[in-house]
Parts: sequence; C-alpha cells; structure tokens
Amino acid sequence: MSGILTRRALITGGAASAGLLLSGCDQVAQVPAFRKILLSGDAMNQGLQRALSDRAALAPEFSEAQMSPRFRVNGTHKPVNPAYDALLAENFASYRLQVGGLVDRPLALSLAQIRGIPARTQITRHDCVEGWSAIGKWHGPLLGTILKAAGVRSSARYVVFTCADLMDGKPYYESIDLIDAFHPQTIMAWALNGHALSVGHGAPLRLRVERQLGYKHAKYVMKIDAVASLAGIGLGKGGYWEDHVDYDWYAGI
Repeated sequence: MSGILTRRALITGGAASAGLLLSGCDQVAQVPAFRKILLSGDAMNQGLQRALSDRAALAPEFSEAQMSPRFRVNGTHKPVNPAYDALLAENFASYRLQVGGLVDRPLALSLAQIRGIPARTQITRHDCVEGWSAIGKWHGPLLGTILKAAGVRSSARYVVFTCADLMDGKPYYESIDLIDAFHPQTIMAWALNGHALSVGHGAPLRLRVERQLGYKHAKYVMKIDAVASLAGIGLGKGGYWEDHVDYDWYAGI
C-alpha cells in the first residue's frame, strides 16, 4: 500500500513540500503544469482509480484532540450577491433549500427544518487543491435523508448543487453522482466545530462529500436538483471548475 501514490498524498505531501503557496483554488488554474498533474482528466487514470476504489468505503475520522487549531477558508470568502446579503442580514430567516428535479415531492426547507432533521457529526480531513489540509468537526443531516424525503426517481443519476456565490455573474454549481449522494458520510453541514457555519465556511449550508477533494464541497447551497444527465449543466462537465479550468469531475481521494 505504501507504494501507491494517492491523490491525497500528492496534494498534502508533494504540493506542500514544493512550496506552492497559493492563496485560493482559482490560482491553481494559473499554473497549467500543476493543474495537469493534480487534476488530469485522463480517462484511463480516472477509470482505474474508480475501479480500484470501494465507493462505499469511509473516509478516515479523527478525534477532537486531532482537530486543527484553524480551519482555513477555501474558495469564496463571501458571495458577491445582493440576494445573499439580504439573507445574511436577517440571519437566514427566509432561507429555503429548494430540492427538485427528478423527485416526486419537491421540497422547500427552512434552516430551522434542516436543523431539525436527525444529523451526523463527523471529524474529517479536508484536502484542498491549494496544497493544504485541515481537520474539522462537521454536523448536519445526511444528504441521503433529504433526497429520500423528496423521493428521488429511478431515472436520476446525479445531484446538482446551485449556490449563492456568483461566478461570471452566474450561480456557482457542482455535482456528484447518486453513489456519493447516498454515501453515509455525505452530509449537508450547517455547523463546523460546534458552531453554526461562518460566511467564509459556507453559511448557511454546505455539502460535505468526504472522500473527494475540497472543490467538490459546494458552499452556500441554495438548490439541489436530481438529474438524469450533466449535459445541460453549465458547459456539460458537471461543475464550474470542471467546465472552466478542466478540474476532474470525479475528485475521489
């Protein structure tokens, strides 16, 4: 096992030792060679990784004593969006998580309702493409619980997240397949380290899909849609960074 170079090892070891001090995930896009190594879309490598990995396996979990003293903010620090500013000003009182697409029972869940759903607490490691990692305690309901309540149809294959942060004037988006959506560690987190999420960490709600790299963990989630195909989402690759800077859609580690 020690002879296998995993993406996690490359990110947290090789990138850090190389002194790649990047201040944001978007800056990785400015280093083509680095991006090609870390985020290669090579179909054979990606296929081998997925074939050899157990998609149901759990990400490592840690003790409170192992939690990082500081959990850095990845990606957007605060959405530049008047609608989000209005929600923030009222402490998200009128926030509603829309759940739709290929479902039998579309939902519009308030933050209070989301916090009332039985939740999972997990202490896991976040690995960012910037070359840093941090261990934090996340809390929130299983995404699978929400999807079951909505009644996802058998024709659905993916789940798409639409977010409050705007990129090029349009909402940020990301997606995962149903295997990851129903994974027992995939949660919609509303708390980090025992406190409600800060704006920088994705308030009021963010995805935690623990066996994938940090850019897959969509923040500021406003809408969740079950879909049959990614063809009509953005430019068709399933996520903003995947569409615009060739990040891998499957970022399993």
